[in-house]
Amino acid sequence: LDVAVNNAGIFRGGGHSAADLPLEDWQALLDVNVTGVLHALRAEVAHMRAHGGGAIVNVSSNLGAHVRVPGLFGYQVSKAAVSALTRAAALDHVGDGIRINAVSPGAAESTMSLRPGETEAEREVRMKGESPLGRISSAAEVAAAVLYLASDAAGSAVGTDLVIDGGAAA
Repeated sequence: LDVAVNNAGIFRGGGHSAADLPLEDWQALLDVNVTGVLHALRAEVAHMRAHGGGAIVNVSSNLGAHVRVPGLFGYQVSKAAVSALTRAAALDHVGDGIRINAVSPGAAESTMSLRPGETEAEREVRMKGESPLGRISSAAEVAAAVLYLASDAAGSAVGTDLVIDGGAAA
């Protein structure tokens, strides 16, 4: 194992504030989005330590550490935690020869960027007005960011949180 990508994420509890988010949604978000990444990271680091190092890329989100939207409390907190986990773990394990970074996509080609009942065509129209770039990011653009951080070309990237969101966090 030389490279690992931790791409775990669920979205629950949309439309709820901190005071109103159901605790079941909060727990599910933390279990998958944060604890799931931590479990994977621990196993990856253990293997990489024993085999000469490697690169780990965690997939976070522009929502949380970079952009905040009312009513998305739980998701934003969980993804901000992934960004913080990445930076802290990066410092802890760079001495082990392991580079740990994150990619934080915004709206991209996935069902998670669709609003309830929205079609892809409707999302395209909505994003023309919501995104400074005027569109969602392609899956290939997000994958290219992950591949870069996993590659030797990013050899000095440690604890980086690369935002790929068409300018939404600018």
